[in-house]
Amino acid sequence: MYSFFLSEVNSMYGLDGKVAIVTGSGRHGGLGKAMAQRLAEEGCNIVIADLGRTDGELFPTHGVGTTDEMEEVAEEIRSLGAKVTTIPCDVRSEEQVKALISGAVSEFGRLDVIVNNAGIGYLMQLVTEMDEEKWDAVLDVNLKGMFLCTKHAAAQMIEQGEGGRVINIASQAAKSGFPYASAYVASKHGVMGFTRAVAIELGSHNITCNAICPNHVTTGLGSWQNEFFSDALGMTHDEYMEAMRSRIPLGRAGLTEDIAKACAFLASEQANYITGEAMNVSGGEEMH
Repeated sequence: MYSFFLSEVNSMYGLDGKVAIVTGSGRHGGLGKAMAQRLAEEGCNIVIADLGRTDGELFPTHGVGTTDEMEEVAEEIRSLGAKVTTIPCDVRSEEQVKALISGAVSEFGRLDVIVNNAGIGYLMQLVTEMDEEKWDAVLDVNLKGMFLCTKHAAAQMIEQGEGGRVINIASQAAKSGFPYASAYVASKHGVMGFTRAVAIELGSHNITCNAICPNHVTTGLGSWQNEFFSDALGMTHDEYMEAMRSRIPLGRAGLTEDIAKACAFLASEQANYITGEAMNVSGGEEMH
């Protein structure tokens, strides 16, 4: 019954046999894992990409997936019957991004979808206190990394000549400002400009480029953010979460599967006439 259901979904979404890279997908409970798993359920072959190692304050355990965790995530998705490989990649490095794309093609023969999910959402300081090193890390991962992955993924898709999908994970912070997050907000606003320009450039190749703008999702990183912001704003954790829910018309914070559903839709044939868009997935909290 389960296999029959998946085959029916695959028929509707047209993703059976497609190949998708999801960056920043090597952590349990993360958005990246949820999107990789949903794409696998829709029939995609999956490349799990993440940094693969921690590195001090800039890349801590709550921010990146290690090679061991990447393989655990891949094995869990393989248990669904999907073909999955793992490739460590620092998206700030053009050589490593090239290796990521070539590794995907070597493993699966092609590339159809790139989900640019790798990002830093944990280096938070007031602008008057923001360290230059932290600012640079946020912009390099969130914006430069997205540029490099899109550049080389799109080149592969153009060479194949069969179109493709670029899906950029932005944020509610791509449309609204938040305290302690000047670097993050700046990077995510930049993602939107990048998405729109790329959509125009790649349209003639039948490659769409869209962004997803989630509001808060309590992943492992989200839990860290909850603690940080409740403390910074002088609230208890419960008070902070209740204030968040009160702002959201649907009355709850986002779930990883909410974002994964949007990702699968944008990757599918159902979205073949949608490009340059910024899809809010925020329970109504963000409406522009």
